[in-house]
Amino acid sequence: MKTFLKVMLILGLVGLIAAGTLILYGFNKYGRGLPDHKQLANYSPPVVTRLYAGDGRLMAEYAQEKRVFVPIDAIPPLVVHAFLAAEDQDFFNHGGIDLWSVIRAAVFNLNNKLHDDSRRQGGSTITQQVAKNFLLTNEKSLERKIKEAILAFRIESVLSKPRILELYLNEIYLGIGSYGVAAAALNYFNHSLDELTPAEVAYLAALPKAPNNYHPVRRLREAIARRNWVLEQMYKENYIDRATLESSQREPFTIRRRDAAVVVKAEAFAEDTRRWLKEHYGESELYGGGYAVRTTLDPHLQSIGERVFRQGVVNFDRQRGWRGVVTSLDMGNNDAVIKLGQMDNGYAEAGWDLALLTAVNTNTARLITKAGDEGSLDADSVKWTKSSVSKILKKGDVIYVSRRQLADNKTDAVLYDLQQAPLVNGGLMAMDPHTGRVLAMVGGFNYRGNQFNRATQALRQPGSTFKPMVYLAALERGYKPNTIVNDAPVTLSLGAGRGSWTPGNYENKYSGPTSFRIGMEKSKNLMTLRIALSLGMQPIQDITKRFGIYDNLEPYFAAVLGSYETTLMKMVNAYAQIVNGGKKITPTLIDRIQDRNGKTIYRHDGRICADCSAHSWNSQDMPQLPDTRPQITDPASAYQMVSIMQGVVQRGTGQSIGKALPGYPLAGKTGTTNDHKDMWFIGFSPDLVVGLYIGFDQPKPMGRLATGGMVCAPIFRDFMLEAMKDKPATPFRIPPDIKLVRVNHDSGTIAWSDAPGTILEAFKKKDDTHGGRYQNPDAQVQTPSPDAVPVDQFIPPDAGGDPTTSGVNINDFNGIY
Repeated sequence: MKTFLKVMLILGLVGLIAAGTLILYGFNKYGRGLPDHKQLANYSPPVVTRLYAGDGRLMAEYAQEKRVFVPIDAIPPLVVHAFLAAEDQDFFNHGGIDLWSVIRAAVFNLNNKLHDDSRRQGGSTITQQVAKNFLLTNEKSLERKIKEAILAFRIESVLSKPRILELYLNEIYLGIGSYGVAAAALNYFNHSLDELTPAEVAYLAALPKAPNNYHPVRRLREAIARRNWVLEQMYKENYIDRATLESSQREPFTIRRRDAAVVVKAEAFAEDTRRWLKEHYGESELYGGGYAVRTTLDPHLQSIGERVFRQGVVNFDRQRGWRGVVTSLDMGNNDAVIKLGQMDNGYAEAGWDLALLTAVNTNTARLITKAGDEGSLDADSVKWTKSSVSKILKKGDVIYVSRRQLADNKTDAVLYDLQQAPLVNGGLMAMDPHTGRVLAMVGGFNYRGNQFNRATQALRQPGSTFKPMVYLAALERGYKPNTIVNDAPVTLSLGAGRGSWTPGNYENKYSGPTSFRIGMEKSKNLMTLRIALSLGMQPIQDITKRFGIYDNLEPYFAAVLGSYETTLMKMVNAYAQIVNGGKKITPTLIDRIQDRNGKTIYRHDGRICADCSAHSWNSQDMPQLPDTRPQITDPASAYQMVSIMQGVVQRGTGQSIGKALPGYPLAGKTGTTNDHKDMWFIGFSPDLVVGLYIGFDQPKPMGRLATGGMVCAPIFRDFMLEAMKDKPATPFRIPPDIKLVRVNHDSGTIAWSDAPGTILEAFKKKDDTHGGRYQNPDAQVQTPSPDAVPVDQFIPPDAGGDPTTSGVNINDFNGIY
C-alpha cells in the first residue's frame, strides 16, 4: 500500500508538473501576438447619433450599430443582477475564468453528446465574453478558447469589475439591431432602462447567447420559457423575492416597438442635417460618435407646411384634368392582389396608397388597398375629374387613393378619394428671421422618391421675388416710397446684328408715371428695369452679395427681373434679413450638438453671456446678450421695404392673403418666371418668414394661369392661417428714424385727412422732402455714372414713353414677370 501511494503521489506530481508545463506552453504559444487588452481602458464603442426636433422628439438615428452607451453607474442594479444571474453568477469572485463553470459545462456537453442532444453550454464568464467581443473573432475552436482565457486574465489585471461590466452591457448584441442593453430596452419595449419591469429585464438577459432562438414573435414559447428561467436564477441569487418571481412569470409577454407617433417625420430636413454632419465631422463620427443633435425643426409648422404644400400642388394638378390610372391588372385569375402587393407606392409619404378596383358601377366602386384594407369610391371621390366613376375607371384598374376623414360616425363605410401623382413639384421653407433657424422644410411633394431637396438644392429663377432687392438698393440711395418712376416700354439693343430686347409687364399694360410703392405692389417690370438703369448694376450686385443671394451676380440687367438662378433657402434668408431690420443671419438646421458625454461641441448661437452663471436668483437683472449680427442695410430702408411689401398683400398681387387674414401684419412678394415656368411666393410676419415655389423639375411652361399670386400665395395664406391661429397680431417693428406720414396711395402726395385712398407712408426722418414727391418723372431716374456701370451696358430710360435703343451688349435676357 505504501508503495502504491508513493507511486500515485509521484504520478500526481508528474501530472501537475506536466499540466503546469502545458499551461505555460499554451500561455507562451497562444499569448504572443494577442491584441492589446489595455486599449479597453479607453475604449469608446460606436454609439448611435440622434437627431431631435425643437420640442425634443426624436427625428432620426444614424448608426452602423444601434447602441446607446450608458455608464455603469447609470445602469439600474436590477439590469446588472439579471445578466449576472443568467451569465456569470460568480463574476465578482473569479479572476476571469470560472473553473467550476468550465467543468460543469464540459460534463453537460459530454452527457448531451452521449444522448444525441444538440444542446451545448459554453461556460464562458462575462470577462471572457468581453475578450471575445472586443478583441477576438467568433470562430469556434480550441485555439480561440485558449486565447480568450488568456485575454480574460489580462483584462482582469488592468480593468475593474464595474468597468468590465460596463463594456459588456454596452457592447453585447441582443437582436433586432440592438447593441447594448439601453438600445435593446428601447427596441423591444420602448422603455428606458429604469422603466423596465423584472420580467422585461429577464428577457433581455436571456438573449446574449442566441437572440434568434428567443425571438419574441417567431419563437415566443421559447422566449417565455427562457425569460422565466432567468427569473428563477435571479430568485436563487436573492436579487428578487418569491412574490416578484411569481408575478413576473405570470406577466404577459408584450413587445412594444417604438411608437411612430413620437418620431417626427421630416425627411428632407433630416437628410440635409445628416449631410452637414458628415461634411463637418466625417462618416465614422456620424455613424458612431453618439452625438445628440438638437435641430431647429418646429414639428407643428412642419406638419402644416407639408399638408398645405401638398394640397396646393394637388389643387393645381387637378385643374389640368385626369390623366388616367397607374396600370390595369388582369382580374381573370387570383394573382392580381399579389401583384398589387408587389408594386411600389411612391406616395406613401403623402398618406396615399395604391388600390385595386374589384367592382365598378356608375357612381361607385369597390377596392382593396396595397395595405390590405377594403373600401369604396363614391361620386364625390371623382368629382374633381368632372366625370363619373364608370367613365374613367374599370375593374382591375390600379389607382392612388387617400382615406377620407368623415365628419361624423353615422356610417361604417370606409370611403377613399381618387388621387393622381402630380407632375409639378417644388419646395417650402419657414424660417425665424431673427436667428436664421429653419423651422420647417418641405423638400418636395414626395421627397423620399428621389432624395432631392428642392428647398435647398434646386436652382430656380426667382422671378419677381427678386425685385425687393432692386427696390431696397434704390431706397438705400435716396429713393422714397412715393418717388415717381415712369411705367413705359423700354427697348435695349443686344449689339450689332443681335436684335433688341423689349421686356414687358405681365398684362402688357403700362401706367405711365407711377409711384415707387405701386410699382412693387403691382409687380411692374418696366419700373423695376428703369430703377436698375438709374442705379447701374453695381449697387444691385453689391446688395445681392450682402444678402447672400448670389456670390457674384453677372452685370446684366435681365437679372433685375429675376432671371438668374438661386435657391429657395437663399431667397427666404434674404427676406428674413429685410424683416429683421437689416441684420445679417446665417440659415441653420442645428441649434446645438453634444458629444456622447454631454459636452457641447457646436452651438449655432455663438454669443457669450458673461453674466449668465449665477448660483441663485437674488433679484438681479436679467443678463443681456450682445447682438453680434452685422448690419447689412440701414434699418430705415429695411422697414420701408417691409411697409411697401405689406401693400402687396393688402392691395397688390398677393391681396388674397390680406383678405383672409385681416388685422394680421403680413407682407410678401409674388413671383412668376418667364413663360410661367416657376411660381413663387415669399412672405412674412414680424417673426416668421415662409417661402415656396412650384414648377416642373425640368422647367417648362405650366400654362397662362400659373402665377405666383394665383397658386403660391393661397398656399402661404393657408400656412399662415394655421401658424398664426390664437396668436396676437404683433405689428412690424418701426425703427426710431422712421416717420409715418399720411399720403394718397395713388398719387403719393400728402393727404391732410383720412380720406379714401389715404395710407401711412414710411419716410426717413433725415429726409427733408419726406412728404413731397418729385414732379418731374425724369428727375429721379438719373443716368448712372461711368463708374457705376460700363456705358455700353445701359441705356437711359425714356421718360416720355417712346422706346429708345443704343449699342447695349446684354446677353441671355428673359422677360420675367
